[in-house]
Amino acid sequence: RTVTGVQTCALPILPGGFGDRGIEGKIRAIQYARTQRIPFFGICLGMQCAVIEFARHVCKLSGANSTEFDKATAHPVIDLMEEQKQLSNLGGTMRLGSYACRLEPGSLARKSYGTPRIRERHRHRYEFNNAYRERLEAQGMRLAGVCPDGELVEIVELPGHPWFVGCQFHPEFQSTPLHAHPLFKAFVGAALKKRKG
Repeated sequence: RTVTGVQTCALPILPGGFGDRGIEGKIRAIQYARTQRIPFFGICLGMQCAVIEFARHVCKLSGANSTEFDKATAHPVIDLMEEQKQLSNLGGTMRLGSYACRLEPGSLARKSYGTPRIRERHRHRYEFNNAYRERLEAQGMRLAGVCPDGELVEIVELPGHPWFVGCQFHPEFQSTPLHAHPLFKAFVGAALKKRKG
């Protein structure tokens, strides 16, 4: 399918990455998945783009962006992690390794994992900006997974959508062909359900 010149697929999954190449097209594809109720799974950068899309088109925060792509954005809904802001040498300083996450009752993530707490592997510098939590939640975005101290948003969802999940971590690090990660299994299940319609 094509959305205003952007090639999209029936089962959108947006993986991690770095840099601003293709970001605006990714955001338009996410908007299409959101508005057309197509199952969507955003991983790391994919989650960040989903937050940007929601902030721009649902919360009406004009120009909302990540400071990775626009340092002067009026609405930095994705920002450099606080502990990263003082670093001048960025080599090997990302948030790396396994971290705990608390899943919200009733969330798709909690249903997918079947447990209230998980551990997942990370590799990133930019995070959901806590200054925008209330505004995005007020418009319907669920912060479905947060770190135990509540300071870092790890999973976002859109209640009422068939399956719209973004995670800051990398579930592919814990997935194998014979033992798929719970979020991949749930995403594929939602996609099959949508296809059978």
